[in-house]
Amino acid sequence: MNMIVMDEEGRARSPGSICQSLKSDQSRENPLAFSNDPGPLNAVLRKTTHGKDQDSRSESPASICPSLKSDQSKDAPLIFSNTPGPVNTYERKRSSPVMEEQVPCCASCLEVLKDSVSSSCSRHYSCMEQKSTGDFPCHQCVKRSRRSPELQTSSQTVTKPTTRGLQEVLDNHKIHLRGKYEFTVEGTTESRLQTPLNRIYTELYITEGQCEGVNIQHEVWQLEAMSKMVTLHDAPIKCHDIFKILPGQKRLIRVVLTNGIAGIGKTFSVQKFTLDWAAGLENQDVNLVVLLSFRELNLIKEKQYSLLRLLQDFDPTLRMVTAERLALCNVLLIFDGLDESRLLLDFQNNEVVSDVTQMSSVNIILINLIKGNLLPSALLWITSRPAAASQIPPSYVDRVTEVRGFTDTQKEEYFRRRFSDESLSSRIISHIKASRSLYIMCHIPVFCWITATVLEHMLTTDQKLPKTLTEMYSHFLMVQTKKKTQKYDKGHETIQQELMQTHREVLLRLGRLAFEHLEKGNIMFYQEDLEECGLDVKEALVFSGLCTEIFKRECVLLQKTIYCFVHLSIQEFLAAVYMVHSYLNRNIEVLTTFLGEDWDANSGEAGLDSILSRVVDKSLSSSNGHLDLFVRFLHGLLLESNHHLLGGLLEWTTSSPESIQKAINNLKKMNAYDISADRSINIFLCLMEMNDHSVHQEVQEYLQSENRSEKKLTKTHCSALAYVLQMSEKVLDVLDLKKYNASGDGRRRLLPAVRNCKNARLSYCGLSESHCEVLSSALMSNPSHLHELDLSENDYLQDSGVKRLSVGLESPNCRLEILRLKNCSLSESCCEFLASALKSPYSHLKELDLSSNNYLKDSGVKLLSVGLESPNCCLESLRLSCCGLSESCCVYMASAIKSNPCHMRELDLSKNKLKDLGVNLLSAALKNPQCRLETLCLDRCGLTENCCTSVASALKSDQSSLRELDLSNNDLQDSGVKQLCEGLESPHCRLEALRLRCCWLSESCCASLASALVSNPSSLRELDLSQNDLQDSGVKLLCVGLQSPHCRLDSLRMICCRVTDGGCAFLESALRSSPSCLRELDLRKNNLQETGMKLLSTLLDSSHWRLETLRMGDTE
Repeated sequence: MNMIVMDEEGRARSPGSICQSLKSDQSRENPLAFSNDPGPLNAVLRKTTHGKDQDSRSESPASICPSLKSDQSKDAPLIFSNTPGPVNTYERKRSSPVMEEQVPCCASCLEVLKDSVSSSCSRHYSCMEQKSTGDFPCHQCVKRSRRSPELQTSSQTVTKPTTRGLQEVLDNHKIHLRGKYEFTVEGTTESRLQTPLNRIYTELYITEGQCEGVNIQHEVWQLEAMSKMVTLHDAPIKCHDIFKILPGQKRLIRVVLTNGIAGIGKTFSVQKFTLDWAAGLENQDVNLVVLLSFRELNLIKEKQYSLLRLLQDFDPTLRMVTAERLALCNVLLIFDGLDESRLLLDFQNNEVVSDVTQMSSVNIILINLIKGNLLPSALLWITSRPAAASQIPPSYVDRVTEVRGFTDTQKEEYFRRRFSDESLSSRIISHIKASRSLYIMCHIPVFCWITATVLEHMLTTDQKLPKTLTEMYSHFLMVQTKKKTQKYDKGHETIQQELMQTHREVLLRLGRLAFEHLEKGNIMFYQEDLEECGLDVKEALVFSGLCTEIFKRECVLLQKTIYCFVHLSIQEFLAAVYMVHSYLNRNIEVLTTFLGEDWDANSGEAGLDSILSRVVDKSLSSSNGHLDLFVRFLHGLLLESNHHLLGGLLEWTTSSPESIQKAINNLKKMNAYDISADRSINIFLCLMEMNDHSVHQEVQEYLQSENRSEKKLTKTHCSALAYVLQMSEKVLDVLDLKKYNASGDGRRRLLPAVRNCKNARLSYCGLSESHCEVLSSALMSNPSHLHELDLSENDYLQDSGVKRLSVGLESPNCRLEILRLKNCSLSESCCEFLASALKSPYSHLKELDLSSNNYLKDSGVKLLSVGLESPNCCLESLRLSCCGLSESCCVYMASAIKSNPCHMRELDLSKNKLKDLGVNLLSAALKNPQCRLETLCLDRCGLTENCCTSVASALKSDQSSLRELDLSNNDLQDSGVKQLCEGLESPHCRLEALRLRCCWLSESCCASLASALVSNPSSLRELDLSQNDLQDSGVKLLCVGLQSPHCRLDSLRMICCRVTDGGCAFLESALRSSPSCLRELDLRKNNLQETGMKLLSTLLDSSHWRLETLRMGDTE
């Protein structure tokens, strides 16, 4: 809930400055993780000039900085390293506080100190600038210049430029960084406890891949996924190994992108890296490390800079570094907070900047750094929240890492280390485990601190513990308000309601700021934003726990301050509070702006339950769920327990049971059509936030029932069921949406469960492009369980859906092996995306069905073949039946099936106009030694006997691997079959199945087929001659082959071949006369009488014959 303030002016501050600088995603009160190993005692020697301990010095009564009593108002959460930190030997000295308060400041510094965002003149360069003009700087600046070489004034550093070498500059730079990042604050302002930052860490895990392309969930939902995450394929690494080449990797790691949700500890990770380097502990092959914040870069986005000037302005210790000196250094540039960037990163921009002194805009400098045009030897480390990571094309990123926050074990250890009272910590752990929403949120270190703050207060005052997020944040607001009162209004003990009323105006103004900027998607604010909301900066900065002044850097660029809440969830909670306040006070303008112009405040729909329904509708239409938690808070605020806590703030005594029940009923009946499946789950979570567990109980009963198909599921049931299945510890073997008794829209709400199943059968479900985002997200999940995905017969999927799906297919986490996209209204455009997925080094796809997409065309196959020919492609089966193809596509397919290596085993090109020319091209490829094709389907391809010569030639080739050939429904005629039989008789032929259904054959072809059956060796096991005019005479000729001891045929189909009882007699004799291998005989739709059928049936009654399946009659 803390509002964080970062100074953005170019001011330096000594390592010992009063206001501590924290660098985290929330920039405030960051939790510390616990070490599993004992760390050495931190032996930092801190003395005053009177020999007193620094922490015991008296506070100056004349302090001007308003933040001195607010910076450290909260017990900061701790993150403890698993490795012991080094013994800290940095020695610091300070003057007596009495002396400091008596020292007069120069005019410029006095102005600085009057500024609410300043803590000391050491944050500015005012004195340095005055020195250069002849004015004498104040005593504080002179004193700090003597103590810290990196803080000397401009004139002092210029006096002996020739004697100050590069190494001296770099050494001073390290001293500067050590002072900046050595300590963070633990505990309250009064205790002024400090914790060494080198004990703080958050685990990093190598992600085998690049930027994941979609982000369709609120970050709280990503926490849900993290709670189930395993690291089967990921190797944990330490911060200082972030650029280390792992075993099996060949290329150097130059650009690293680190992802992580808000508050998870990305900034602490880069700070730990920087501190270890500055202390000489790690990565000493790097000469220069510079940490840059996108928050500060935003302020100069319109200005022209060179890289050299940018580094010098960001860090005054580098003022003496020249372009020549920079070229001698191994440089690491860290860019923190890409998600906060307002720079336009257009990587299609071809403006080249290659000189560190060349002037350009900041975004162009950054692009050229990433591309390697500018300072190509430099290492780059960029941190970002997941949604913004895709701004950098994956091709420019050598490694992607992820900060995952607390594991379940670390959560418990945090609370045990946080409280010395073991019984207290055990009660807190038990409580958060009992509430899934709280336990999931504790994945974020800062939420652990919020939880600890609230539960410690409540357990020591014997209050009922919060079970929902809304209750937790309401209590947190209460606790922080009480802390503020104790610090600034000492001696005034007030009850809860009075506390809220006392600070009502400030809180509501903060709520307005949170609300207006949540809608805009802003998480950073400037002073003018605060002033627009009527918020006085100084008043806000002393509000303990809610607003606090934290200077993000010792050196920034402009005299401007940035504000933000310590975590996005706090902004969402205060926004919800303000929304309820606006309703209660009939602030029509606020409500109309948010709900839309068509909302009528004077209509009967102006009740709170109706307003909540409108808000839910709006959140459901969000593409990324940015309003999900806000909506949950809104519904949670209806509870009487929260009324009691926030009554003084909202002036809301109670809600009638009728209005609460109306809101619950509205959620259950929410009937928005075809909304996002992920968004719809939030409806169920809103019910849980209101302590309505009826839907959850009904779903549990449904899962335990044996007759599920009889139970009709509502849409809300489906949303709840999707949540339960998705979060279940048991992975579903099969998710078949057609088996759920629900409406089409209800079934589609079950889609999120795909994230926790192995086989998803989603055919005929009316899926469209938007649903593919959920499926893509499932493919990118870690772990991803999905191995088979059937999306056939979804007409609205189209190319755009496949495009979204392909992002997931290229993910390093994707394990999909079978993808069916039959009849999905696809065209050639989708083939480019699929080819990209097939080329991906992470592709596991073995089977792809694109059949019955008539607009795929030859151009689509051409695009697809690029992926098929990739050495990364492992596709074994490709079905392109009925795709509007011609003989031209065979050029590309022939090239693909003979590529090296080629894994293709099955190719279906049926129902395309390939004609003889196309088959001739494929037959030539079959003779290539690289071709491994075993099954070729050419049903209804407009073929004649003219293609049979080339096919026979392929069958005779000793290189051919063909095992199964389907030439059905082509005009081959007897002459064509005779040519084929020449190939079948070859000793090199390996064909086991031949289908010649409806090929205009007569009894004349049967003699050639019989000859092939008696050839030694004969590999043929299956022969289908159905729908040909063979008659009894043809059967008689065929039986010659069946009687041969060399015949290995075990399946013979002669459906609708005009066979009579006479043909049955020939077959019965042939099968009795020799030990036939035939196991299956199909004679359906022939002119068989009872006599013939009985004759053949006797073969089934004896154990002497191998016949197992005999089909006769008039049905297929």
